[in-house]
Parts: sequence; structure tokens; C-alpha cells
Amino acid sequence: MKKVAVIGAAVTHFGELWEMSLRDLAREAAFSAINDAAITANDIDAIFVANMMASNTSGQAHLGALISTELRINVDSTRIEAACASGGLAIMRAEESIRSGRYKKVLVVGAEKMSDLSGFEISSALMEAGDEEWEMPYGATFAGLYALITRCYMERYKISEKHLALVSVKNHYHASLNPNAHFQQLVTIEDVLNSAPVASPLKLLDCSPVSDGAAAVVLADQDSAKPKVSIYLLGSGSATDTLALSERASYTSLPAVEKAAKSAYKEASLTPGDIDLAEVHDCFTIAEILAMEDLGFYPHGKAARALENKETTLGGKLPVNLSGGLKGCGHPVGATGVKQVVEIVNQLRGTAGKRQIKKADYGLVHNVGGTGATSVVHILGIK
Repeated sequence: MKKVAVIGAAVTHFGELWEMSLRDLAREAAFSAINDAAITANDIDAIFVANMMASNTSGQAHLGALISTELRINVDSTRIEAACASGGLAIMRAEESIRSGRYKKVLVVGAEKMSDLSGFEISSALMEAGDEEWEMPYGATFAGLYALITRCYMERYKISEKHLALVSVKNHYHASLNPNAHFQQLVTIEDVLNSAPVASPLKLLDCSPVSDGAAAVVLADQDSAKPKVSIYLLGSGSATDTLALSERASYTSLPAVEKAAKSAYKEASLTPGDIDLAEVHDCFTIAEILAMEDLGFYPHGKAARALENKETTLGGKLPVNLSGGLKGCGHPVGATGVKQVVEIVNQLRGTAGKRQIKKADYGLVHNVGGTGATSVVHILGIK
């Protein structure tokens, strides 16, 4: 199969962007990625648009045609929806279309406009990624479902709320170094522990925010990529699990993540020990802890201790969420999986500014939909 290179990458500012529409955000990210690739829109063979809830938030469902219209090109343009994993899956589908030989250059745009709706409206829209029979009718929210996961994990592995807070403190620190992040202020453990309760034991500062934003990448086959381009998608994997959390055998691990990660490692011919940095799906603080174990970086029950030792902080042996993650950088749902890839690309290029790490050969991206019903893992590298 053809190797697939990332030749362009861009991200907008994330936050409550009242003055920008979904169309504005997607257009900005798309053209910025195309310019970064040093090509024109007419060089694009196909477009994949990642989005979850534009019908609810923007009254716009036909996003493939929307983006191709904005770019003034008539190409195959398709919307991909996989809840919060929409971005990661859109990149995977674009990668597959290039490997098959159908296309040479593909644009992936992830965008979401969320801040225009009330908290209740957004929570209801997000829960469309949950189970409509066993979760939504009973008032379940994703905060509530992840709180159940947290309680089970805390009981089994004897961690405290302080360990959860360490995730938030770290990711806010990383976000303070990212000019595109939603939140750029530092927080302390006390700030997290004293923040407003959301779903016990999760508090406000344990939860990712409602954000607007967009990100885009241009993928190309190895023959079409310029010789200087050396960043490749080396391995990818995706998997699904039961839609309802109640049907899982365990609440302290996400099997879909483990399965997707194994596929990605196998395709890349790498192991967890080869990875230099990771962007993981920390929609809630417990989610990052689960990810670090399900991805094989730490044994089950041990990731929280690594946080205490700052192993996953900038300067540590395995920096995690240098962008600030979903918690600090923000979580415009459809854009998140694409933004994660943009961050790894910038690190591999050596253009990540104040949050640049010294050694960056291989980076991993972990994107999750719902409570682990969908998982996508990508491994990028200089190879």
C-alpha cells in the first residue's frame, strides 16, 4: 500500500468564538492547511468533513457540499460522524482512500460550533452519542456516566480525587503555552478540588469545556508529497464497543481503545515504548488515566502514580496532551481528533514553540466517541 504523508496542518483558536460561524471556522482551517501544504484548493481530490452536531447547533447538515462550496471546488466531499471520535475517523477514512489509490491529495476538516446553545441544549445534543433506550430516558449525561467510571476506578485502584486533579493541572499548564487554547490560565490542585460539583466525584475543572473551533490536515500519497515531507501516518486502528455503558464487562478500561491501539501498533511495527508523546482524549480527567493504561503506556492502576511523578508533563519521559488536551485546549467535538493530529505534526516538525519537546520521532493520537463506544488511534512518525 502507498504510504500517506501529512503535508499540511492548521488549527483555529478554540474557545467561545461568538463572532464566527461554523462556516467561518471550517473555511479558516481548510485554507490555512492548504496554504501550509503549499498547494491550492484545485489540487485537492477529495474532502472528508468531521462533525457531530451541526444540525442541532448551526441548522446545517450537508457539510460535505458546504466545505467544497467554500473552497470553490467540485470534488468528492463527505461528512463523517462518529460522535467525539469524528475527527479521528475522518482522518482514517481519508488515509484509506489514498492507500487504495483512489485519491492523491485529500483534505480533512474537523469543525464544531457549540457555544451558541444553552448548557441543557448542548448536553442533550451530546447525549445523542449515548444509548437512546438505556441512558438518555433516565437523564444520564456523559458527565454522569464518566462519574460512574471514576467511582469504579477509584474503588478498584485506590486513587483519590487529587490524582484526578493532577490531570487538569498538567493540561492547563500545557494549554498556557498554546496560543490557540481555550483556557490559557494555570490552575492548582486546590482550584480543581474546590471547583463546582458536576457529577460526583467529577467537578467543573475535571470536565472539558464547550468550545468552538476547527482544524484541518492535508494528506497525500508518498509520490505526490514533496521530498522534504517526512511525516507519515504509520499506523491506524479503530474499534467499537457497546453503545450503553451498562452492557460493558468492566468500567475501569475501554476495550475498544485497547483493540484500536493494538491494530495501530501492529501496522506501524512499533510498541508503546517507541512513542515519544501522545495526544489523548481527556474529555474528563479519568479518561486520560484510562487512556494511558489502555494504550499500553502503563499497567492498569498505575497511570495515576505516573502523574504524581510528572512523567507525562512537558519535560517528562512521555509528555501527554502538550496541546492542553480537551481539558485545556478545548473540545469542539468534530475538530478534536483533527487538532490532535495537528499537534503531533507540529511536534514532529519542531514548530510547537514553548511546548516543543526535545525528542519527537513518533507521536500517538487517541480519539474516543461516547464512553468508549468508538475509538480511533493513529501513530505518526518521521520515517
